[in-house]
Amino acid sequence: MSKIIIDARIINSTTGRYVERLLHYLQQLDQTNQYIVLVPTADLDYWQPSAPNFSVQPCDVKNYSLAEQTKFRRQLSSLNPDLVHFCMPQQPILYRGRTVTTFHDLTLIRTYNDDKNWLYFKSKQQLGKVAFLLAAQKSTHIITPTNYTKNDLVKFAHISPEKVTVTYEAADIATAKPRPAKLPGKNFLLYVGKHSSYKNIRRLASAHQRLLDKYPDLYLVLANTKDRAVLQNEKFFADKDYCNIHFFGRADNHDLAWLYSNCAAYIFPSLMEGFGLPGLEAMGLGAPVVSSNATCLPEVYGDAAVYFDPLDTHDITAKIDSVLSDKKLRAKLIKAGHTQVNKYSWEKMAKQTLAVYQKALK
Repeated sequence: MSKIIIDARIINSTTGRYVERLLHYLQQLDQTNQYIVLVPTADLDYWQPSAPNFSVQPCDVKNYSLAEQTKFRRQLSSLNPDLVHFCMPQQPILYRGRTVTTFHDLTLIRTYNDDKNWLYFKSKQQLGKVAFLLAAQKSTHIITPTNYTKNDLVKFAHISPEKVTVTYEAADIATAKPRPAKLPGKNFLLYVGKHSSYKNIRRLASAHQRLLDKYPDLYLVLANTKDRAVLQNEKFFADKDYCNIHFFGRADNHDLAWLYSNCAAYIFPSLMEGFGLPGLEAMGLGAPVVSSNATCLPEVYGDAAVYFDPLDTHDITAKIDSVLSDKKLRAKLIKAGHTQVNKYSWEKMAKQTLAVYQKALK
């Protein structure tokens, strides 16, 4: 029996869904090893173990903080684990025990968000590069969600591809009862997610404005909590006199079930992703997907999406138009989307992760 620590400090976040699903299935798969799950005190009630070999302990160390390098390292050492799984790259660089690290993507070091203070962001980015490099090189083994991210990390950190295992994630298809959304129009394109610069929302909006010449009743619905980046885009579109753009705000599972099921198409214009869950969620609820051809997205969506060059507004416009105007193509995409979603499984991801643990413990 081995003692395995899982660093789940991000469990109550967007990326935390990966951690929660991993823990859910690990409890079913492994009744032998002892697991200690570290979460912030505020999240002690967010996830509770159902298996006797799993326990939860508080860890209130912030990501990328000095305490992560000192206090967190001491906490890990005091627990004397056989293996630590860091579910994000941030970790105590001087910790020298056996470790598995999940790199979801390299957006922190590859992209820039103009809603952030330039000096602060660039400083954090430089620190992130050093942290990512050292974490990749010292980890016993590494997990990534796609081959694209694996190859990107191998090149960046100069590590062997054999050190990295790809464990595809999966989509959680909303089973909540759909709640009809109050929208200004019935015909709409949908985007769900953050408005960070690399998400490429402004080019999507520009393409939508071009589409209004042919589809004057077409709306673009943007669903996400109104943070600073969203407010900046809202002002930018208003200054440009863009019309038929609706900022929906935060959408819960009831809202998403309806929005995905009723949109004319789900559009994913991102310049960089590690996996791209929203597109799969849309497929699972019957939305035809029109996606950027950047980074991992063709790998994840396969032939279940129509792809565009995310830097070419004219191409974005043309590809969305092809789906709006061709009923046969829409039907083909919807059918292929259901098939594509079923290729992925959180349980399979957990089984592959457990195999990585066993390999790292040898």
